[in-house]
Amino acid sequence: MSSPANKKRKLVFLWTYTNWGGAQVYFFAIMKLARDEWDIVVLIPKESKPDLIAFLDQLDVRYEFLSHRFDPQVETSFVGKLKRQFERIRSEVDIYRSLIRFDTSSSVFHIEISPWQSWILLVLLTLRRAKVFVTLHNFRPDPPLWRRVVWKLRFQIVSRLPGFHIFASNRDTKESLKDWVTKDFWENIKVTYTCIDPEQIAQARGDLFDRDVERGRFSISSNAFVVLALGQFIDRKGRWTFLDAAAMVTDRLPDAVFVWVMPEEIREEDQPRIGKYGLGKAFIPVLSSSIGSDRHAILRFLRIADVFALPSFVEGLPIALLEAMAIGVPSISTRVYAIPEAVIDEKTGLLIEAGDSTSLAEAVIRLRGDAELRETLSRQGSEYVINNFDEREAAATCVAAYRSALGE
Repeated sequence: MSSPANKKRKLVFLWTYTNWGGAQVYFFAIMKLARDEWDIVVLIPKESKPDLIAFLDQLDVRYEFLSHRFDPQVETSFVGKLKRQFERIRSEVDIYRSLIRFDTSSSVFHIEISPWQSWILLVLLTLRRAKVFVTLHNFRPDPPLWRRVVWKLRFQIVSRLPGFHIFASNRDTKESLKDWVTKDFWENIKVTYTCIDPEQIAQARGDLFDRDVERGRFSISSNAFVVLALGQFIDRKGRWTFLDAAAMVTDRLPDAVFVWVMPEEIREEDQPRIGKYGLGKAFIPVLSSSIGSDRHAILRFLRIADVFALPSFVEGLPIALLEAMAIGVPSISTRVYAIPEAVIDEKTGLLIEAGDSTSLAEAVIRLRGDAELRETLSRQGSEYVINNFDEREAAATCVAAYRSALGE
């Protein structure tokens, strides 16, 4: 059955945190494909970053603001954990109230939550016949036994809910879910990769681009050997591994410069530790908002790099890594989660172990001295990503699943 031509079905995206990245780029790809067929609404916190709002404006989709935000963070103190749980509950009440304003039986909701934590919210929504989709980008928990039992019970409940669906954004995540959900539910999980837009990549690669001028904007020498990372400057992205390696490399290669593109300023409490590395001008933090107001500017900026390095500890399949590879920057990353699905060691990039700053330094030095290897990894990495990680295919899979959930 099809909807009347003058009445689009409602497609609602929602997330509760202000720091944004690959998950939102994944959502943007779906929005681009679905906006002609669906009435799209995006629900986000009032404190969302201006550059995110700019991207939504460019997509010409409607957005509304949530009353509460909930930024995931690790708490170690008992009081901190209690406060975090209270904030999560407040956020879920806000989510529920925001979503039931829509016709839950004829709308599709694609939301960013953790099913094993927000299981009561999912139960309440599906009791109202809502069609709810959640994308998981990584899942390899190692909790204490008691928590594992609780989480597994919750997964068993939500995987039996009519109207609830999970997408896995890589094969590793789907395989990791196998023992947590029902067999039928697992078999129906679709892999919808976090991907790149080949048209955007082609445009960014084809643009006239003066690398020396762009480097000069950020006080980077035209003859520097630039190692670039992009993403939140946080522990799980391997920030200290990156700086450890930078200190080793710059002792041997005086022309090396390490650049980290990040969505917000480095926190004041992190500055003393950074200062201990003594990197000076060999480490340059760059705010993404200073590069440009659209994704095209970020993609083009990747071309200043000689090497892309993302030494993450926890990842799904990071969009920044895929985009750097697609642009043609020889890339180094870690052998964790889904990263080896894109980075095939010695063929499409180089892999190291998470936390191994010595191996990262050696990989950078190796690439600095081997132009032929850089060219090979650049060519083969770009071809592999463009041929295997096209966001239009992932978005089409999602949209088809939305239609199926509505019985179309």
